[in-house]
Amino acid sequence: MPNRPILIAVALMLSLAMGLRQSLGLFLQPLTRDLGLAVADFTLAIAVQNIAWGVLQPIAGGFSARLGFRRTLVTGAVCYVAGLLVLASARGLVGVTIGAGVLIGGALACTASAMALAVAARAVPVAVRSTVLGLVTAGGSLGSIVAAPLGQVLAEGWGWRAGVLGFAALAIMMIPAAWLAGRVDRVVLPSRGTGADDTTARAALAAAFAHRGFLVMAGAYCVCGMQLIFLATHLPSYLALCGMDPMLSAQALAVIAAFNVAGSLFFGWAGGRWPKQALLGGLYIARSIVLAIYFAQPPTPIGSLVFAAAMGFLWLGVGPLISGSVAEMFGLRWQAMIQGLAFMSHQVGSFAGALGGGVLFDLMGSYDLAWKIGVGCGLVAGTLQLLFAAPKPPRLEPAPNAG
Repeated sequence: MPNRPILIAVALMLSLAMGLRQSLGLFLQPLTRDLGLAVADFTLAIAVQNIAWGVLQPIAGGFSARLGFRRTLVTGAVCYVAGLLVLASARGLVGVTIGAGVLIGGALACTASAMALAVAARAVPVAVRSTVLGLVTAGGSLGSIVAAPLGQVLAEGWGWRAGVLGFAALAIMMIPAAWLAGRVDRVVLPSRGTGADDTTARAALAAAFAHRGFLVMAGAYCVCGMQLIFLATHLPSYLALCGMDPMLSAQALAVIAAFNVAGSLFFGWAGGRWPKQALLGGLYIARSIVLAIYFAQPPTPIGSLVFAAAMGFLWLGVGPLISGSVAEMFGLRWQAMIQGLAFMSHQVGSFAGALGGGVLFDLMGSYDLAWKIGVGCGLVAGTLQLLFAAPKPPRLEPAPNAG
């Protein structure tokens, strides 16, 4: 495959971007104790990160269509390093919010799933696109396997600031990976057909907002974000409150990352054979059932790792299904922007999951109501996704036959 270096580079970039971000919850307890902050203060910064990521995602997608992927990806990688350095030097809520919130949120809009999968979709033939999207997502899920244990070891030995600086050192590797992934700008898209030359960003957005299947998918994606960010942010705190070994949190995040590989590969493969939106509905329902079973009883080390494995399998499999659905619905030219629009909905849910979990904990002293809300919303979202799963509509442009 001539574009294999692009796929390897974009998977590495995605792996670091998501692995570092998903492991920030490890610093919740030591950071808040050191700086005299409440749990809700830290989760406010994570909520700002998710809103910044969501709001800027379609903008970054539009820039990539007009200015090229390389400029967008490299800018995001540099912002990621800057955000971690600001967080490591933070002396209060403002520094934490700017570093972990605004800067990392903007960086993720340029380097995370929506952009990485748009690069991968453009680099390969349509016949293998879904499988390749699963492979890139799987490769992109490995970052937590390195980041979570590294951050935990550094934080326990030298303090949370050393852990964040270790994350910054890993993030520097994103810059050359983003530069190499930007070679996808050289891939020429095919002609979009007679009468399609005047397709604009405005027309693409209008088509998205007029499409019932897309709107239902985006709404369910909102609940997906709420569930996942609640876990990524609050699972370490929940386990600590239950008296578990602090290293169990890092182990659980690493197990989630490992099983992300299997889940991403499976759902990428399955998306090439069965309706993607129906698979999404089943995934959301299964995830909600797993959440309910785990939180309904006191945690144990083995039970927590089994839960992490099940959630990992159901975690990033959403990525290739959403990306493939958007490409089928609207083609490739504006894929990053339209996928970013769906991801904005995801991040609204992420904001609710991160901040809402912290607020409910501060008010009630437990996570009981928070996880019950997440399970209920997930079951509703999955059911609606199944009911409104639709056949493939016409594209704004035909998909390419080769990269």
